[in-house]
Amino acid sequence: MNLPFFIARRYLLSKRKKNFINIISILSIISVAFSTAALIIVLSVFNGLEDLLRSLNDSFDPEIKIEAVTGKSFQTSDRLVKKVKAVKGVKLVTEVIEDYAYVHYRDANQIVTLKGVSDNFIEQNRIPQENITQGKLQLKKGKINYALVGQGISNTLTLAVDDPMFAMQIYYIRDVKGGTTDPSKMYSRMNIVPGGVFSIIQYIDENYVLVPLDFARELFNYGNKRTSFEIKIADHFSINEVKEELRKVLGDKFNVLNQEEQHKDLYRLLKIEKLFTFLSLTLLLAIGSINIFFSLMMLAIDKKKDISILASMGADQKLIRNIFLAEGALIAFIGTLIGLAIGGIFCWIQLNFGIISMGMESAIMQGYPIKVSWVDFAATLGVVTVITFLISSRPAVQAARFVSPEQL
Repeated sequence: MNLPFFIARRYLLSKRKKNFINIISILSIISVAFSTAALIIVLSVFNGLEDLLRSLNDSFDPEIKIEAVTGKSFQTSDRLVKKVKAVKGVKLVTEVIEDYAYVHYRDANQIVTLKGVSDNFIEQNRIPQENITQGKLQLKKGKINYALVGQGISNTLTLAVDDPMFAMQIYYIRDVKGGTTDPSKMYSRMNIVPGGVFSIIQYIDENYVLVPLDFARELFNYGNKRTSFEIKIADHFSINEVKEELRKVLGDKFNVLNQEEQHKDLYRLLKIEKLFTFLSLTLLLAIGSINIFFSLMMLAIDKKKDISILASMGADQKLIRNIFLAEGALIAFIGTLIGLAIGGIFCWIQLNFGIISMGMESAIMQGYPIKVSWVDFAATLGVVTVITFLISSRPAVQAARFVSPEQL
């Protein structure tokens, strides 16, 4: 057995007497344990929230989105669409026109994001049938256009999907030249029947209305312009490989985005919040570990006689220093193991039983999402190792000074 760890273990676990130093050591272990458990639990919650956001956004977002680098729209043509479709791995190309519009229905009004999509949008299966709460999953029936409305918008407008006598009036403010006095030239208006209501996530439900592409093109007067292409990838093809191939084909005038890149600001913000939380809890862990410093300093004073005996037996300053470093490492290691166990058990209970509720009746899930990652465990162990070494260094050096030159 390693001599420094053997002696450090004897100091820590000695049953001969329980003094104030032992109490501080126990408090140090408890402090490290609870700080470590808090760190694991909070980081796991952030992981769970990120996974939940990804799963919800990915259910509605296209696998790949193509948009203009500059401006909100670009000119399209059959040649451009064929060029995109010719890329190996591209299964469907949905043309999109998206802009803000004003909706009036009976006595209610709301600003919405109107999204015009080509006929193959339904084939992308991004709105599953089970997410349709009213009406049908359809945008056209013969020559009749239908709108798919988010649940939040439906609630605000009090839509009656089963009553075709009332249509939604869609208004779009045109970009008119100064000096125009005719109000009819300042906006365009078209009517459309609500055919179905969908519910995915709150942000989408409260903002989006889906309509056929021809309807949006006429309302917005877009002509051959599109705001984006939305791509569905064929089975057994890598999204990133297809994305890189599309970038080569389209050049630098287009952004080709995967699902994470479509919400890069959101995910970046979440990662920044996780980082700052990690740093805050690391500071808390460092403060809790100060007890180790005081414990080792008092232990060094208390064991001056033992140090002299060890020195007379041939122990040098390096060995004495290593004994006290090992003592600090043992305290931190025991506390960390207990903390990791507590954090892991809590995460398992939350994952399986959801004991901590999100406190919202309209939440997607009742319990806080949890995802345990080995990276968080490794990072926590690394942080504890560094903090312990820094805190234990001073007492260890101080203890080594008790070895007089005559004893060496």
